[in-house]
Amino acid sequence: MPGFEVLYQAAALCLTYPDDDFRVRLPLLREAAPQLRGFTDHAAVTPQRELQAHYVEVFDRQERHSLRLGRWAHGGTGPDGGSPERFRELYDAHGLRLTGEEPPDFLPAVLELTSRTGDTGPLTEHRAALEGLRARLRDFGTPYACVLDAVCATLPDRPPRPPAPAGGPD
Repeated sequence: MPGFEVLYQAAALCLTYPDDDFRVRLPLLREAAPQLRGFTDHAAVTPQRELQAHYVEVFDRQERHSLRLGRWAHGGTGPDGGSPERFRELYDAHGLRLTGEEPPDFLPAVLELTSRTGDTGPLTEHRAALEGLRARLRDFGTPYACVLDAVCATLPDRPPRPPAPAGGPD
């Protein structure tokens, strides 16, 4: 989906721990991705320590808010319902390397991958997981739900169907 690369990059930054670099980038994020204003306006007026404490409360202390897409694959069965290795293969296929300590199915990393490659397949494939996370964040009453709202609004309602096999009945 061309044109959403900036939004995906901005959303990735909004969903990472709000360190000092985040605070410095905030004015640019607000300008570059107006779809995220619900969150960025909140972040702009919230003291740094409070924003950091809220991030920890939402994402580190609430298993139901995991940013690991693999956690929600196949209905979230088990500690890792999907395969981080599959995501790692996507990064390799695009010549990208993960840095840092986050796993390859970490939503901000997947958003950055999508931003750099234009390939929305991983997001579209995990649309149900993103919608579930969005609903849980909304129910929790966190401004982070606005970020998921913006990302989900860019995705098709359903993943495209694979083409029918050739040579089948007419």
